[in-house]
Amino acid sequence: MNDSTSRRVRVRAPELIGKGGWLNTGGEQYSLTDLRGRIVILDFWTFCCINCLHVLDELRELEEKHRDTVVIIGVHSPKFVHEAEHQAVMDAVERYGVEHPVLDDPELATWKQYAVRAWPTLVVIDPEGYVVAQHAGEGHAHAIARLVEELEEEHAAKGTLRRGDGPYVAPEPEPTTLRFPGKALLLPSGSFLVSDTTRHQLVELAADGETVVRRIGSGVRGFADGPARAASFSEPQGLALLDEGAVVVADTVNHALRRLDLATGDVSTLAGTGKQWWQGSPTSGPAREVDLSSPWDVAVFGGRVWIAMAGVHQLWTYDPATATVAVAAGTTNEGLVDGPGAEAWFAQPSGLAVSPDGERLWLADSETSALRWVDRNGAVHTAVGTGLFDFGHRDGAAEQALLQHPLGVTALPDGSVAVSDTYNHALRRYDPATGEVSTLATDLREPSDAVLVGEDIVVVESARHRLTRLRLPEEAVQVAAVAHRTQRAATEVTPGRLRLDVIFQAPAGQKLDTRYGPSTRLLVSSTPPELLLKGEGAGTDLARELELNPAISEGVLHVSAMAASCDDDPANEYPACHVHQQDWGVPVRLTEGGTDRLPLVLAGMDDNR
Repeated sequence: MNDSTSRRVRVRAPELIGKGGWLNTGGEQYSLTDLRGRIVILDFWTFCCINCLHVLDELRELEEKHRDTVVIIGVHSPKFVHEAEHQAVMDAVERYGVEHPVLDDPELATWKQYAVRAWPTLVVIDPEGYVVAQHAGEGHAHAIARLVEELEEEHAAKGTLRRGDGPYVAPEPEPTTLRFPGKALLLPSGSFLVSDTTRHQLVELAADGETVVRRIGSGVRGFADGPARAASFSEPQGLALLDEGAVVVADTVNHALRRLDLATGDVSTLAGTGKQWWQGSPTSGPAREVDLSSPWDVAVFGGRVWIAMAGVHQLWTYDPATATVAVAAGTTNEGLVDGPGAEAWFAQPSGLAVSPDGERLWLADSETSALRWVDRNGAVHTAVGTGLFDFGHRDGAAEQALLQHPLGVTALPDGSVAVSDTYNHALRRYDPATGEVSTLATDLREPSDAVLVGEDIVVVESARHRLTRLRLPEEAVQVAAVAHRTQRAATEVTPGRLRLDVIFQAPAGQKLDTRYGPSTRLLVSSTPPELLLKGEGAGTDLARELELNPAISEGVLHVSAMAASCDDDPANEYPACHVHQQDWGVPVRLTEGGTDRLPLVLAGMDDNR
């Protein structure tokens, strides 16, 4: 054990409160007292958030390795209105294979008790009920694993560690043909290929959309090429025809593109290494040697496969002729900014479709609840949507219409586009000729994609586990207008000078890596851009004086910080090094009497504040 245990500040963990109750516990309700003696990790998440989904995957190994000492509890804290629905949380827990208890907290009660600022946030509670660490963002599994081992040793010695089975109770599996399908593709044969996401398979259905022709994939989460029954996927999503005989698959949690040979059912890997892309990794090169990050959909546009890279808020391309990948648009900053591809901002692009004339690549930008498009020159435009925190269900002129976390787009023959408006349970239509948004159908359940079949449109009703065939109506269905803003509370800050402090301490046994220059980097921007009068841009100091425009009442500060540390052992010729990185989107409200300092913690491996 190192001396970090003696440096921990002991703060009693607040009780767990959630109006929605507990999931994955067999109906039992729990308090922290019930969990005394176990190491508890709270995962504050919301199911729309790609970073939260990354953390779910990061925690799987730790969860399995320390199952007798660690209890992970997901605290579901919604952003969108739909995410506050209890059934939607139940669906998400099953959809993403969450194998630990989840507290449904629709009113953000526990979020507020723990002073959480961002999704995702991880809080570690020791066996005596004290908070010993808090980590915002993803990429902290190695830090928490090391802390868990220290806590196991410390509390085993004190006699305060209790081993045994945890409170997780697996739900009974449901016997449906599909389980939370993601995307669908009409094959040249007239049948449908569907990504059966939760079962880690592709399913070919006959033209009736119900009869199973074949399944591709073992059905067990994995990353293996080979024949249909032996190959494996991990939560596959997007599908696109490469040619008459092959389909490209966005294998989302494997961070890869796969190729399906339609004739044989064989699966091979086109792009990705199986590892998630991180800042500083290559952004172009041989496709099998470059990391990807949660590719969610694919489409062939301009001779290349375009990739909705939800995990890093970008669009990438795969060139079949050279077997290379490259970034096509997006800076990795999360938000809604149009312009040349290299300057544009996205927020979890999740659906792609090419217009009939081949001149536009439509995309569903889910976290900004936006419909956007890319032209032949690679410039990015927004048709519907205003930013990260405005959403709802409102038809009419595009500039005032609202969507809610759409995941799919479908190009229609007349040049308009159908939007799978996922969290509104609706199919919407945008007509570029009139600039109007209308509603084609309601009472769908989390539609995530749709494909045209003659005069019909076949919708992937993800949360009803089926394909639903609709006739495209001549007139849109009218629904009452509803507008929302995100529930996440804004930080009240004073107009004018605001000190931004990104707090980083190298983990025990490590030091900042200054061998090749500055070991830290800080990038700051804002939405709207006018919010920042001073302090925007990149630098190497983790502290910065900002000046906020008093004429702007509220907005979002976008902060990206990075620090590199290496083992502090002069005798080690090849020290192990780590890059610690976090991105924040901090909603702020300018108020006289608000705080003049904004501290953000960039957690190291032993962040035991």
